[in-house]
Amino acid sequence: MECVICHGKDIKFKEVKEEIKNGDDIIFVTVTVPVCKTCGERYYDRATMRKIENHRKNIKSQKLKEIGKVLELI
Repeated sequence: MECVICHGKDIKFKEVKEEIKNGDDIIFVTVTVPVCKTCGERYYDRATMRKIENHRKNIKSQKLKEIGKVLELI
């Protein structure tokens, strides 16, 4: 496989965190996808996209673990 962005050939499967925004909250979903080691371009198959979309649709009914806080100075 060759990267469509930089034409690099060093593409390896890597675990990445995708962000789902829900109001002011950000939920991370971990997926394993091919990533270009040269430029960082990610490649998603249909099954991975369905997984992310299903999480986005069902976010209210899923268990979430708080891993930190973001504070804003007012």
